[in-house]
Amino acid sequence: MRQDLAVLSKGVDDGRRTFTNTMKYISIATSANFGNMISMAAASLVLPFLPLLAKQILLNNLLSDLPAMAIATDKVDSADLRRPQRWDISRIKRFMLWFGPLSSLFDLATFVVLLGVFSAGQDEFRSAWFVESLMTQLATMLVIRTPGPIWRSRPSPLLFGTAIAVGSAGVTIPYTPIGGLFGFVPIPLEILAVLLGITLFYVSALETVKIFYFTTLSTQDHSQPRASRRRPRTRTRRHSK
Repeated sequence: MRQDLAVLSKGVDDGRRTFTNTMKYISIATSANFGNMISMAAASLVLPFLPLLAKQILLNNLLSDLPAMAIATDKVDSADLRRPQRWDISRIKRFMLWFGPLSSLFDLATFVVLLGVFSAGQDEFRSAWFVESLMTQLATMLVIRTPGPIWRSRPSPLLFGTAIAVGSAGVTIPYTPIGGLFGFVPIPLEILAVLLGITLFYVSALETVKIFYFTTLSTQDHSQPRASRRRPRTRTRRHSK
């Protein structure tokens, strides 16, 4: 509505910012869901009971979706604003295959600790894995939202605040009457401390894999030569003397 070319520049920046945050959500959601599917399938093969009840899974998804919606307000690195972005399903699939199984490894480590060390019962196992799964999902959301180190690119206040609030609520629910409605039981403090340690170790591993992924694998996407158009070969006629 204004006769000003700066409007076009702002529109381009807003479009790139929206596209980058959309790609963040898709990448995080696909990798987290893929990892949860692997963990659930693996646990179902060895456990004599369901790893999580249906209502517990739905509650986990509901809580993790709250900060996921705040990704729309997240800050975008300046490198993503300097060049146009493009949709590439192969990059999303590769991202999912790298980061999804990583979370499953820590889920399996949680299973081993709960069953082998603490001999957790059915309800205690579900309560502990619910908390661990929610905390690792929130950690994934905060870590892989940026290609750079997490301490250099801070999330938006809404995203960070929502993640902290949801994480605090997830840890508190098993100790409240609401937790009883979902089949949770209070988690012993020693198990809760181990879950916190597993989450911190997961964050460090996730940061390491992320740096390798974005510095090594993602550069291949930009180094692929574009198909060059062949110029039609012109035939030269020989002129007889």
